Amino acid sequence: MILDDFGYSNNKMNQGAMNNLYPNAPQQQSSQSQLPPEGAKPEKQQTKGMFLFGLMTGVAASALVASCLYVGTKLVNNFKFTKTEQVSTGETAEATEVVNEESLAKLEAIEDVISEYYYEEEDINVDEMIEGMYAGMVDSLGDPYSVYYTEEEWNDLMEDTEGVYYGIGAYVSIDETTGFGKISGIISGTPAEEAGLRENDIIYQVDGELMQGMELSEIVSHIKGEEGTTVHLTIYREGEEDYLEIDIERRKVEAPTVSYEMLDNGIGYIQITEFDEITVDQFTEAMAVIEGSDAKGLILDLRSNPGGSLSAVVDIARQILPEGLIVYTEDRTGDRTEYSCDGKNELQIPMVVLINGNSASASEILAGAIKDYGVGTLMGTTTFGKGIVQRVLPLTDGTALKLTVSAYYTPKGNNIHEIGIEPDIVCEFDSDAYYDEGIDNQLESAKEEVAKMMAQ
Repeated sequence: MILDDFGYSNNKMNQGAMNNLYPNAPQQQSSQSQLPPEGAKPEKQQTKGMFLFGLMTGVAASALVASCLYVGTKLVNNFKFTKTEQVSTGETAEATEVVNEESLAKLEAIEDVISEYYYEEEDINVDEMIEGMYAGMVDSLGDPYSVYYTEEEWNDLMEDTEGVYYGIGAYVSIDETTGFGKISGIISGTPAEEAGLRENDIIYQVDGELMQGMELSEIVSHIKGEEGTTVHLTIYREGEEDYLEIDIERRKVEAPTVSYEMLDNGIGYIQITEFDEITVDQFTEAMAVIEGSDAKGLILDLRSNPGGSLSAVVDIARQILPEGLIVYTEDRTGDRTEYSCDGKNELQIPMVVLINGNSASASEILAGAIKDYGVGTLMGTTTFGKGIVQRVLPLTDGTALKLTVSAYYTPKGNNIHEIGIEPDIVCEFDSDAYYDEGIDNQLESAKEEVAKMMAQ
């Protein structure tokens, strides 16, 4: 299986889909480099009591040094380091495996010291220590898309791919600049929309707990919960003078991944919000209705689509692309896997594809192929730039690993990782017009462009 960072953008309060193409999501650039301090207050004078504070600090420091020396001696006695082998160059040899006699002995020593000296014994949770150890091994790769899933997290992820979950109805990714979670999309008709959440809102706190530096799966788990319960979000929104405090009731969210309608002048409109197991059938139905309505042009909306299943996006691409390569992947040994189209269902009407900075992974595969073949015009802003693929490997105890296993390339051989796909026509989103007047300026521009193409 390959899963794409749902951060749905691993990317929705859930994110995950087979054949990984989501950013853990996701990891989006943001213009916000620093959040304003919450409840900032003037500094108070701190003269009274400073001498006493200094004296107590000195005593505490002395005690700390003594205790550290004692504990250090205990650790050394418990863990006998063996002499490191020397290679022929004279350099110190690096470890070739993580689990060996020395690492096991050191883990045992660390456990003993924690068990004997940690000051709040009731906070020691052996199960959490074990899970943290596994997660730390994967985290050491330094790859934000490679993740260790506990059994609970893995079950939640599988639930998400089925398109039904209990939460607020928003897609979430990680904002690289701030390290906080970010709303990357809102599902229509859900509690998130009703509460007034907006795309690019920064999730500062959930139920009073700071979210900075947390994994996407942790943020999602804080937001999701039992149906009928309430979650409190502290939101930072660009342009607002203070944090927004929003209470949202959790509900069962059925997330249709495809919506469609016929617009004026014979223009069909299809929006794909993510690529899940259910998306292919939904897209097939949408195309049948659009074509059955004698559409003369098509707008395909991939804005804020965080990605998803590689197999799903390939099957959808086969319904609109000409004969040839859709995408290919290469692993670390250079082995190449190709995904092609026979061209039997090539789209015969003009098409405009809407994209933005939250369009990632699988949606970039589709947009990239359309651009390479010149069968549609891309409009909007540069996409996210996730050109790598993850594979999910379930383990026998119910846990799982998601690992980056290859890079993908567009039909012309372009790897868009950390670069993104530039639109043919740049059109910035006017948020004021959208939220104040209900006008989607990008969609209106797409209508005008399709009309021009139809006239030609």
